[in-house]
Amino acid sequence: MRILDWESLCDGERRAALARPVQAARDDVNAVAREIIANVRAGGDEALRAYSRRFDGAELEGLVASEQEFSQAERALTPEQRSALKRAIDNVERFHRAQVPEGLTVQTMPGVNCERIVRPISAVGLYVPAGSAPLPSAVIMLAVPARIAGCPRPVLCTPPGRDGRAHPAVLVAARLCGIESVRKVGGAQAIAAMAYGTESIPKVDKIFGPGNAWVTAAKQLVAADPAGAACDMPAGPSEVLVVADETARAEFVAADLLAQAEHDVQAQAILVTSSRALAEAVAAAVDSQTHALSRRAILDRSLASSRCIVVRDLDSALEVANQYAAEHLILEVREPRRWLEKVASAGSVFLGAWSPEPMGDYCSGTNHVLPTYGYARAYSGLSVLDFVKRITVQELSPEGLRSLGPVAVTLARLEGLDAHAGAVTRRLAALDSDGIAPPRDGSAP
Repeated sequence: MRILDWESLCDGERRAALARPVQAARDDVNAVAREIIANVRAGGDEALRAYSRRFDGAELEGLVASEQEFSQAERALTPEQRSALKRAIDNVERFHRAQVPEGLTVQTMPGVNCERIVRPISAVGLYVPAGSAPLPSAVIMLAVPARIAGCPRPVLCTPPGRDGRAHPAVLVAARLCGIESVRKVGGAQAIAAMAYGTESIPKVDKIFGPGNAWVTAAKQLVAADPAGAACDMPAGPSEVLVVADETARAEFVAADLLAQAEHDVQAQAILVTSSRALAEAVAAAVDSQTHALSRRAILDRSLASSRCIVVRDLDSALEVANQYAAEHLILEVREPRRWLEKVASAGSVFLGAWSPEPMGDYCSGTNHVLPTYGYARAYSGLSVLDFVKRITVQELSPEGLRSLGPVAVTLARLEGLDAHAGAVTRRLAALDSDGIAPPRDGSAP
């Protein structure tokens, strides 16, 4: 890993130091995703089977996982693996149940009541990628908040293997989370199927879950189409930024960086530290630990976009961290909670030496579907709130309208919207003609 001295860099060099890896040409990715979407809309299940042959090397008879597949999946996992899944689900459920929003009612003035009611999204699409590794943890992070929110029709899609089966861990995790049906479809074609519906895959209202560049492009394309489906958040490759001082253990920091860098060749891992000695020790530890890891081919490429940045002090480190707006931010410093108040932009924060990032990936309870590629400046990680709609309600009594209506009329005329004003003035006139008088004390009922 390269070591850079932040104070010696000019503005352009600083921007380059925090630049994400260049993703595949957006125009090309969008063109492919757009073509796949059009073909799925026109061809339905047959188009999905053709894409499974082309991209997954799988010949599928049915797109829905059978009960036999679920039974075989149960037998394929060890008791320890099933227990780990259950423990993770319990923690994620406990944290997410605390997020359930409640309705509210406020009387903004006498006779004017405003409310907010909460309703689950009716049909949600849950996309669980496979790629170079199965992701049962993604099932948990999507299905648990959907269930807590009360979404009645969850639709889960995941790519099949060459044998035409979904990964056993994904199927077991789905059933443990209350998902009864799993569709064996992946990639941009799965996004298209959930957005518009096919013979085997129902149309949904909103699509959730991570994916590659083509999946991300497809989510954004269908979200821009009124006939398509909304999506959870924009996203890019996974990333971590570690802020560390001289008290941090180099082996821990290196392990944190490698844990994220092994995701994908475009993943990025950055250390920002006030200690030059730590930066050098971490760089050496990264090199040493890489040799023993199974995904070294991926790491050799992702680490090319990773770096150690040496700053003047921890205040400067937090400024850099906020500028980068990492998906995962780890504070391996003395008194980490003291520095938490300075964190303005991050997807998820991990405090101290004993809070490695994989705990959030799997089982601490927080959600691992997070904004990446700098979107943490404006977006939050997935929560129960993403699976519900918050609908406002207002109800005015006659006297509430009599009291507040003139304000609306004034503002409508200020904006030049006569029909807006008319919708109020006609009612005010009716109140007078109907002889509805205000109470004696002048208050509204």
